[in-house]
Amino acid sequence: MNTAHAVSYIQPGTFIKAMQNPKQAQVILYGAPMDYTVSFKVGSRFGPQGIRHASQGFEEYSPALGRRLSAVKFADIGDLVLPFGNVDKSLEVIYEATRDIVRRGQIPFMLGGEHLVTYASVRAVAEKYPDVVLLHFDAHTDLRNEFFGEAMSHATVIKHITKFVSPSHIYQFGIRSGEQDEFEYAAAHTNLTQDTVLEPLTRILPEITGRPIYVTLDIDVVDPAFAPGTGTQEPGGVSAMEMLQALRLLRGQNIVGMDLVEVSPPNDHAGITAALGAKLVREALLSFWHE
Repeated sequence: MNTAHAVSYIQPGTFIKAMQNPKQAQVILYGAPMDYTVSFKVGSRFGPQGIRHASQGFEEYSPALGRRLSAVKFADIGDLVLPFGNVDKSLEVIYEATRDIVRRGQIPFMLGGEHLVTYASVRAVAEKYPDVVLLHFDAHTDLRNEFFGEAMSHATVIKHITKFVSPSHIYQFGIRSGEQDEFEYAAAHTNLTQDTVLEPLTRILPEITGRPIYVTLDIDVVDPAFAPGTGTQEPGGVSAMEMLQALRLLRGQNIVGMDLVEVSPPNDHAGITAALGAKLVREALLSFWHE
C-alpha cells in the first residue's frame, strides 16, 4: 500500500452546530472537493463549501425527528487538500483520511465532490467491516467498467466498489439511467430498484437491520425540479420529501459511514440544491447518531 500521501485539511469546517474538538466527536464531517472525472457539468468540487454555507440558514432542531443537532457529537474538520487533477493520488488521500477516522473509532461522513470519491471512503470502511452493506441512492447505475476509456470515473464507481463489497450486499435505489449491460449486471448481481426509493427501502429493512451499513447519496437521485444543481441532471427522480423520509426511515440502523455527493453550486439556481444537501446532512446526523 502506498502511504506517501500526506493528509491535510483546509479549515475551518463550518457546518451548523459542529463541535470544535474532533477528538470528542463520534462522527467526523469532512469534504472531498474533487470533480476531475465529471462527464457533463463540472463544479461539484465546490459542493462541500456550498452545503456548509447553506446549513447556516437552518435551525438545528428537526421537528420531524424531535431532535437537536447540539445533542449530536459531530465535528466538521474541513476539506481535504487534494493534488488537483490527479485522480489516483486524490483517491489515495481520501482513502487514507477515511482510514484514519475509522481507525480512531469514529464514523466518516464525507461531502463530495463527484461520486468517484465514494470508492476511496468505502474501501477504507470495508477494511473494518468486510460484510458492510452499501445503500446506493442515485439516478445512475454507475456500474460501467470504463467510461470514455477511463476505468476510474464517477460513472464506474459502484462497479469498482464490488472489488471489496459483495455485489449481493449492494442495494441501489432511484436508478433511472444507465447502459443496458449495467442493468443486466445489476439484475444478476446487485439489488437494484428503478425510479423509487421509499417503498423498496422499507421492504428491505428486515434484511439489513443490525448489519453495518454505508450510505452513499448522489443528489441526482432527487428530481432536478428539486435539485437542479448537479452535474448530470436526470428528470423523473424522487421528491425532496421522499429522500428526507428515506433517511429518517433508517433511524436506529447501524450506519458506519455516509457520503453526500454531486452537489454542484455553479449549476445551482438560487442555492436550491445546496440547501437540500444541508438538510439531508442534518436529518442524517439526527436520524443515525443522536445520543
